[in-house]
Amino acid sequence: MNELDITTTQAWGSLGINQPLEPVIIPRRALREDDVRISIEFSGICHSDIHTMRGDWGARQYPLVPGHEIVGRVTAVGADVVDYQLGDRVGVGCFINSCGSCHACQQEEISYCENGPIPTYGGIDSYADDEYTQGGYAREIVVRESFIVRVPEALDPAAAAPLLCAGITTYSPLKRWGTGPGRRVAIIGMGGLGHVGVKIAAAMGAEVTVFSHSTSKREDALAFGAHDHVSTAEGLPENYRNYFDLILNTVSVDLETEDYLGLLRFDGSLVQLGLPGAPLQTSTRRLAQFRRSLSASMVGGIRETQEMLDFCAEHGVLAEIELISAEDINVAYDRTVASDVRYRFVIDAATI
Repeated sequence: MNELDITTTQAWGSLGINQPLEPVIIPRRALREDDVRISIEFSGICHSDIHTMRGDWGARQYPLVPGHEIVGRVTAVGADVVDYQLGDRVGVGCFINSCGSCHACQQEEISYCENGPIPTYGGIDSYADDEYTQGGYAREIVVRESFIVRVPEALDPAAAAPLLCAGITTYSPLKRWGTGPGRRVAIIGMGGLGHVGVKIAAAMGAEVTVFSHSTSKREDALAFGAHDHVSTAEGLPENYRNYFDLILNTVSVDLETEDYLGLLRFDGSLVQLGLPGAPLQTSTRRLAQFRRSLSASMVGGIRETQEMLDFCAEHGVLAEIELISAEDINVAYDRTVASDVRYRFVIDAATI
């Protein structure tokens, strides 16, 4: 059999809603002209993987293999691929296709595709043969050339894997809202998402403050480049009233939005990255008072993801990780839910 005809790969996935992950065999398509086949080296565990696999966001088609923080080496390319060759280290993030023609896609913002971006796992690729997508907890994956990025060799590949989600999810709004020297940025929550945001914002030159429910991560926050770490156990401090240019909320718990808006100075923005269950609520007066804004952000486009990786390579920004074998995935899920990880689990794909 020709190597381009390989159609299955070993993986770890679930056979049903809220079922433990276990070894499975999944199909991978034969290469199309614009495809790249990747031998996966490392795959990060995102909290959204856990929500999906435990049924928090509804049932899917099974078996289902999660994973959208993927780093590996190119092992084969289609006839029309021009930017990648065998041996290149590449990455795959949260989406593997989009319509390509809507207003957002034309601006290279595939996360906001008006016809729906195709997730790396658990989605039907309506733009290409209705293939059911399977993610990166696997030995191999096949992806269109235009939806992969180059992972700089200067980055440790295991610690770079979470950048394909946590990195771009924080980099994109930090850049959009003008983070740099002289800007004051607050990060709410310092978990898998927030700790990368702290590092990136500090590398951009901003003054960074972390708001967290306890003091347990204070030393880490300062080591990552934060100017201050504030425990919110007894409320928000008055000395930060009308202070910040930008606040990124990385947590999905229901917070008092109005109180945090009060920490913004003139033209400041509160940007929601987490997905809380309750609607956000605030008064118009709180927004109008200093021309504050309340917004939200998804992930980021392929061009911007490449820009983020190059930035992280230049500034030495990586996720803090615990490398695990595939057989430890279910335990890692439980530990992540219990906040017992600093700060991201990454699967060594060689153990799959």
